[in-house]
Amino acid sequence: MGEELTEAGGKTRLYVPGDLGQDVAVSLAQGQAHYLLNVLRAKSGNLVLLFNGRDGEWLAQIVQTDKRGLSAKCLRPSKAQRAVPDIWLAFAPIKKTPSDYLVQKATELGASCILPVFTRRTIVGRINTERMAANAVEAAEQSGRLSVPEVRQAVTLDSLLRAWPSERRLFFCDEGGDAQPLAKSARDQSGPAAILTGPEGGFDPTERKALRELDFVAPVSLGPRILRADTAALAGLAIWQSVRGDWG
Repeated sequence: MGEELTEAGGKTRLYVPGDLGQDVAVSLAQGQAHYLLNVLRAKSGNLVLLFNGRDGEWLAQIVQTDKRGLSAKCLRPSKAQRAVPDIWLAFAPIKKTPSDYLVQKATELGASCILPVFTRRTIVGRINTERMAANAVEAAEQSGRLSVPEVRQAVTLDSLLRAWPSERRLFFCDEGGDAQPLAKSARDQSGPAAILTGPEGGFDPTERKALRELDFVAPVSLGPRILRADTAALAGLAIWQSVRGDWG
């Protein structure tokens, strides 16, 4: 058996989009090959872990195809694929905390889909979705997660609500004071769900009123204190996963 390649957190894990299976050879992306060859000083015969969100995690052996290219041959399964928790995070980006940080933490906390939302009080005007998706991949690799959340293009709140799938319950984190705790709502919810958090300064009163009038929306509370926007998004996911226990 070849030498196992390790990082500070353990064995090197790589996300690959292609299929995985016994003796399947997977071509690694140029960036992955560069990282393995030039940062970790990988050699043919080194072992890595591969996952694609469908076929579980596989132990694979590196094969150098040329001076810059690498492939990896699957040797044996390492972890079986688990069902992905069906919880989305819709959040209003804020200026002081980069969205890539929030995406990293939301990935670690098990979000299956991440949706940036522009509200009336959102200060940020541009979102780099490609960068966010790359951060989601990196967070999944480092955290031991077996899937990568979908990162969607940013939309306005109005557009989000118009296209919202009515069968998915939207838990709107409201500071209004009369909402039931998210922990209770999470215990009572059996179908697909999502958590929506607002920008610095909260939702505009018109937005709050419009949200509360929709049948698929349920206002919820994250506790007695007013949380920063980034804290609220991550606290909401942490509460959900701690109650549901489906970390993915």
